[in-house]
Amino acid sequence: MRVSTKAGWLLGAYAATTFAAGLAAHAQEDTIKVGILHSLSGTMAISETTLKDAMLMLIDEQNRQGGLLGKKLEAVVVDPASDWPLFAERARGLIAQDKVAAVFGCWTSVSRKSVLPVFKELNSILFYPVQYEGEESERNVFYTGAAPNQQAIPAVDYLMNEGVERWVLEGTDYVYPRTTNKILEAYLKSKGVAAEDIKVNYTPFGFSDWQTEVSQIKEFGGAGKKTAVVSTVNGDANVPFYKELANQGVSASDIPVVAFSVGEEELAGIDTKPLVGHLAAWNYFQSVDTPENEEFITKWREFTKDDKRVTNDPMEAHYIGFNMWVKAVEAAGTTDTDKVIDAMVGVSVPNLTGGFSSMGANHHITKPVLIGEIQEDGQFEVVNETAGLVLGDEWSDYLPESKPLIADWRAPMSCGNFNTETGKCGGAGAAASN
Repeated sequence: MRVSTKAGWLLGAYAATTFAAGLAAHAQEDTIKVGILHSLSGTMAISETTLKDAMLMLIDEQNRQGGLLGKKLEAVVVDPASDWPLFAERARGLIAQDKVAAVFGCWTSVSRKSVLPVFKELNSILFYPVQYEGEESERNVFYTGAAPNQQAIPAVDYLMNEGVERWVLEGTDYVYPRTTNKILEAYLKSKGVAAEDIKVNYTPFGFSDWQTEVSQIKEFGGAGKKTAVVSTVNGDANVPFYKELANQGVSASDIPVVAFSVGEEELAGIDTKPLVGHLAAWNYFQSVDTPENEEFITKWREFTKDDKRVTNDPMEAHYIGFNMWVKAVEAAGTTDTDKVIDAMVGVSVPNLTGGFSSMGANHHITKPVLIGEIQEDGQFEVVNETAGLVLGDEWSDYLPESKPLIADWRAPMSCGNFNTETGKCGGAGAAASN
């Protein structure tokens, strides 16, 4: 049968299109996609952009080593733009459309809370790299940042040992500061601190007019008792906060500030000379002197082509989480979500402080706790460190409703809020967890 020229052209075009689609599908099958969900614009870009870059470096390095399961890793980067509902939308796109094997992302707890239903519904994996308030353990989330017992509680203990008696709990107005401060208030009172010696204050994201707040801190600290500020201020509001402290002459010797969300990256945009002696509590500092850290810093600066680029704690959390994921995928022999989740518990990988971090059955990891003093060059001098590694505690022992709860995602329990008093999954904290 003779085919017309037009029909022949259409058949040829169809065949070419089908062949190209087949090649594209084959190319997709030859890569494992990794989602990166960090704000690259908006108020949180000051903190999150560097985490996107860190993930790109880790993926590039893994590909140089041969990839994973014989395939190359492919980064899929999206920008939720510091817009909390948009985090959920972008997460859904990464999982349902881009078909990523896992997602590394979020910073604020409100962004994490926004995406939790998506990861549960679509059964995917989130690696969350930032300190948070606890009171949560989800099957689809691995928490590589610090829980309160790995940051907030040890920081308060350090300041108490330094003679602090009055406490300003200064935070950004969202779930992480409010829940952390609820825990800290209960902890301080359990240590005999009177209610009148605790001042709590919140300001919005991106807050810039700190004159009144800093004046109130000075006034509160003028009562004849040694006073400290415990800061859960987040994002770019930290820059004017520290500037106003300097403007009003609040030095570390007068009223020390210990921050949980200020690291090397945030200090890179601040004149740090007036801030010398103020503190931060993390599980890693760039100044840590270990061969592992030295190698990491070298690779980071080579990758970014910037010999002044700093590292920080959430970067190390992504380093740990990514390497744990790689090891779990290799052990499972697949990127299948359920099999990888099961393989993650017990995985142990090197951290950058010279030890190994392990994943607990509660989906939190073991970490050292470090207190550092700000130096003139924007780095931190470690002034205190825990004797060993501390496992993140998902449910606080200082909140009555949380004290009896534990999480264990291994079979047969497979529960994030098992109540040890009732013997049932779904305890008093069920609404916060499941």
